[in-house]
Amino acid sequence: MEHQVQFAGILSQDPSQNPDFYNWNKVKLRYCDGASFAGHPESEFKNGRKLFFRGQLIWEAMMNELLSLGLSKAKEAFLTGCSAGGLATFIHCDDFRDQLPKDATVKCLADAGYFLDEPDILGNRTMLAFYRDVLQLQGVAKSLQQDCVGRMEPVKAGSCFIYCIFPQEIIKNVKTPFFVVNPAYDSWQIENILVPIGSDPQGYWSSCRLSIKKCDATQVKRLQGYRDAMLKALSMFQRNEEGGMFINSCFSHCQTSYSAWHSPNSPRINNKTIAESVGDWYFNRKESKLIDCPYPCNPTCNNDDYTSSVLSAAV
Repeated sequence: MEHQVQFAGILSQDPSQNPDFYNWNKVKLRYCDGASFAGHPESEFKNGRKLFFRGQLIWEAMMNELLSLGLSKAKEAFLTGCSAGGLATFIHCDDFRDQLPKDATVKCLADAGYFLDEPDILGNRTMLAFYRDVLQLQGVAKSLQQDCVGRMEPVKAGSCFIYCIFPQEIIKNVKTPFFVVNPAYDSWQIENILVPIGSDPQGYWSSCRLSIKKCDATQVKRLQGYRDAMLKALSMFQRNEEGGMFINSCFSHCQTSYSAWHSPNSPRINNKTIAESVGDWYFNRKESKLIDCPYPCNPTCNNDDYTSSVLSAAV
């Protein structure tokens, strides 16, 4: 692991790249537990081996350290995260708020963390099965919202709490103002939820799952269905008066920690960058709930293309 990492995007100290938050104190929490800082099993022993998953305790230790260094006196605070860190933001947002002064302005943002419980191209619920394994292995249930668990128990049989790790369920109970940044065609989700390894033995999706520009009309139609599912999962949150969102039509994943956040080449909706939209929302300048038109309507998208990296790895 490298000892230093570049602070870019929302962490940048350059006002031209980060106009609203460039002069804030910033801390980057290293992600290391595999369960969005939520693991807390009853025992380390699994199948005769010792496995240590202590994400929840790592989160608590980091918060205690930061509070002792001055976070306890913050007047404004912003918890953000990307991908698994975005999911961690959903899980820990209210706890973050509760540990800070009551008169502080505290808000949260999840980037590319709105993972869906959608079937893959074979009809299998790959993400649900994956989360079930993670929750059982790491004892995540204790870190999930008990309001959600209680809501699920009367209507779902079995390990109902599994659904409470999906953001569309978590967000129903989050009390802290929240902003969701997510591409409607999230490249990680297309590659791992819609078309995971093993779901396409004939290789029909081999290029499309890595680059939306290489999808045929039938595949694009399927991707539009995934976008529809994303918007449906966000429909209740869209009515949240304190919430904000930036759902663009790019084929990408994390966007707030890189140049996509705010630069001449950043993706835009209604001529606004992600940074401008988030700043408007955080500082209550105006409502900021932006949903892009369907692909390929947005010329500002720099759609990811992972096919070249796969070819390079195969050579």
